[in-house]
Amino acid sequence: MSGTATAARRVTGAADATAAPAANAEVAAATVALDHVVVLLLIDLSPGAAAWVWGWSRVVLGRWLLRGVPGLAVAMAMGSGHEGGFGLRPSATRQGLFLVFDSELHADRFLADSPVLLAYRRHARELCLTKLRAVSSRGRWGGQHIAVTAVPQPDEPVAALTRASIRPSRAWAFWRRSPASEQSLTQAAGCRLAAGMGEAPLLRQATFSVWDCQADMDAYARQGPHLEAIRAAQREDYFSESMFVRFKILRLEGQFKGQTHG
Repeated sequence: MSGTATAARRVTGAADATAAPAANAEVAAATVALDHVVVLLLIDLSPGAAAWVWGWSRVVLGRWLLRGVPGLAVAMAMGSGHEGGFGLRPSATRQGLFLVFDSELHADRFLADSPVLLAYRRHARELCLTKLRAVSSRGRWGGQHIAVTAVPQPDEPVAALTRASIRPSRAWAFWRRSPASEQSLTQAAGCRLAAGMGEAPLLRQATFSVWDCQADMDAYARQGPHLEAIRAAQREDYFSESMFVRFKILRLEGQFKGQTHG
């Protein structure tokens, strides 16, 4: 995947107008070949030790357990903050699973009959799933880029993923700003769903949110504690790696944090 991703970056950057036609054709073909479709699961495990042990084994061993899923390009199994939020206190039962497939066909097959998804359903009291295509994508997650494969529609619901690897020397500065940012997100106009997740405590964090429309998301992003946190992160170089992706929502259904979506 890294070779095609590199070619895609050459296209989405500014292509050299003097490049040979054959080279441009090669780059264009590589870009078309990237047909990423994202599936994100938000899970609240059922009560009891059996579901808890099963669920946390997914977080610890997730990538190994998902190796045989057809068409799977990227897999991230994550824990969550208390009550599905973003604080330092972890949740014992809420989790996330972020998957990038190399085609919509493979994503649909996973959603239709994957033993992985069926097992999550059996062990969850709440499960919300989303199927997504990126309309904009900046940065990397674990060295991987997500290809843009959809066109934004201003009046449609939209989703966003923000993910970062926090430098250990900047962890306290990052977390000091977290409570105000979390409160402003959960109270923001037009925010239907917000979940905090992480691959590792304190240092590898992600936020997923769903909005009524692009304008509501932009209004939140451009003011208040969130804007202050973004400026501080840029100014003080909080992150060793980061990614921000906006998505077109192809499918949204299920329950999370006591709310039904879809």
